[in-house]
Amino acid sequence: MSRRASRSRAGLALALGAVLAAPLALADPAAATGQYSVTPLKFTVRAGDRTCVVDADLYRPAGVDHDHRAPAVLATNGFGGSKDDGSTDAIGKAFAQRGYVSLVYSGLGFGKSGCLVSLDDPEIDGRAASQLVDFLGGRRAADDGTRTDAVTLDAAGDPRVGMIGGSYGGAVQLATAAVDHRVDALVPMITWNDLAYSLDPNNAVGADGVPGAFKWQWTNGFYLMGESQPLTQPALDPSRINSLACLHFTTPACDTVRTLNSGGYPADATRRLLSYARSVSPVSYLNRVKAPTLLVQGQADSLFNLNEATATYKALKAQGTETKMIWQSWGHSGGLTDPAAGELNLSQGNLETSYVGRRVLAWFDRYLHGRTATDTGPDFAYYRDWITDPAHTYATADRLPALSRTLYLSGDGKLVDNRAEVTRGSRTYSNWLIPTSHSESSLGGLLGLPDPAPHDTKGTYLAWTSEPLDGAVDVVGAPRATLKVVSPVAERTQTSSDAAGKLVLFAKVYDVAPDGTQTLVHRLVAPVRVPDVTRSFTVTLPGIVHRYEQGHRLRFVIAASDDAYFGNRGIKPVTVVSAPGDTGVLRLPVGHD
Repeated sequence: MSRRASRSRAGLALALGAVLAAPLALADPAAATGQYSVTPLKFTVRAGDRTCVVDADLYRPAGVDHDHRAPAVLATNGFGGSKDDGSTDAIGKAFAQRGYVSLVYSGLGFGKSGCLVSLDDPEIDGRAASQLVDFLGGRRAADDGTRTDAVTLDAAGDPRVGMIGGSYGGAVQLATAAVDHRVDALVPMITWNDLAYSLDPNNAVGADGVPGAFKWQWTNGFYLMGESQPLTQPALDPSRINSLACLHFTTPACDTVRTLNSGGYPADATRRLLSYARSVSPVSYLNRVKAPTLLVQGQADSLFNLNEATATYKALKAQGTETKMIWQSWGHSGGLTDPAAGELNLSQGNLETSYVGRRVLAWFDRYLHGRTATDTGPDFAYYRDWITDPAHTYATADRLPALSRTLYLSGDGKLVDNRAEVTRGSRTYSNWLIPTSHSESSLGGLLGLPDPAPHDTKGTYLAWTSEPLDGAVDVVGAPRATLKVVSPVAERTQTSSDAAGKLVLFAKVYDVAPDGTQTLVHRLVAPVRVPDVTRSFTVTLPGIVHRYEQGHRLRFVIAASDDAYFGNRGIKPVTVVSAPGDTGVLRLPVGHD
């Protein structure tokens, strides 16, 4: 049996890439059940307007050959990683041990693979992966002449192949399936639906075309990781060099980051930003994805939150693509911590003993082995951190919970469940020229560094707090708030061609314990660039799975700023007026076990 130690990487790429890889790391589990061989391969591929070499490894289970074929699994790394990372190498090993032919490769622009980083563009990264599917189907050889005839075929040149991977290695699955319908099954984990939302979120409903608040810490961390490739790969393939102004990304990707970092949103730059970010995002090509898709998204994830997977899930379901969704515990946030007990953790080799692992195996059993009697599980499942028995942490449902509980924003700062209890009143806050609220240190959390508790500065936010709860309330999904604010300054500046004149605010819901300690669930906030302050607007908050215990209180907050995001340009005081017949509303999706 071939064994290969994970290779270390230096600097920022090591720190960030290792975190992204951690939940999928596998270090030769003692419970390994199958032997396999590993063959290093190179593939020259055409990727957009460039030709480059892809670095890959073929894992073939013992006993699998022309006369004893097996389905294949194709996988690549998360952003900043390579095929030699614990995460990607783990996938090759784990599925080869279970009888699948596995082909894992370093994504374009990473490891020893050439070409530029193009953010999983289907016409570049997707087309490149499709050429690896050609190899699995026997249509082409590797650069050294190696061919494979060990993969189950549905037709000549059409291999039975599934894909699995997380983050950057998740979106590429959808990109590949959009351009190559030979892919038979997908398991995208902790990935995005729309990079325009991921990096510059605007949670105002119906605010298409209006940029949000730049998620500067996350975005610049990954940008620096990509641009610092010479520190981790000193002898770069020339196909990985763009220009001195944009070293390793495609030019539109660099332009997007620079526009976001400028803090201004002139109309033409906004159009370019949204057009490019969305063109390389699943939101723009999901209508071409036909492969059965098991979406796995992390609750602890402020980079790609649950709303991203929900948007993908709804789009695929609406067009008739077989789709199911799981909200697991771990995501990009939280540093180098291990998954919770009972969660999928390939470092323990626990595919068969974790809920998510069993779902993945069933998905591939059904769609790769073709065992139609295999039960692939419910449409929706979610991890509950308040359940202590690892065998029962997941609840299941046939649909997402509805917005079934309504609370009203009273003028005295209370959050009440009866409109008749709303008192008339108005309160005001204002922003400073520096951020005054803290949700998270995105990079600090990613690197496993201490992060101060979320907090807000007096005078720069408004809060509405409920009475102690009579019983536990389980919120499962994305709360929604409808608001009306008054801001004369924003009203004057919002008509400018520069969208930076619009009011920015941040909505969030705290859990307040009886002793007054407040918790911001997974440090998630909803940035909003208000489309028009003269009209009411609705905000979709990030999805959560959280039990507000009996005796606890809910606290809804709108804040002027957040130090993980860019905020208002200029001072913009905000007043919120409440009256029984006209006040803000908070709606919660309450789950039922």
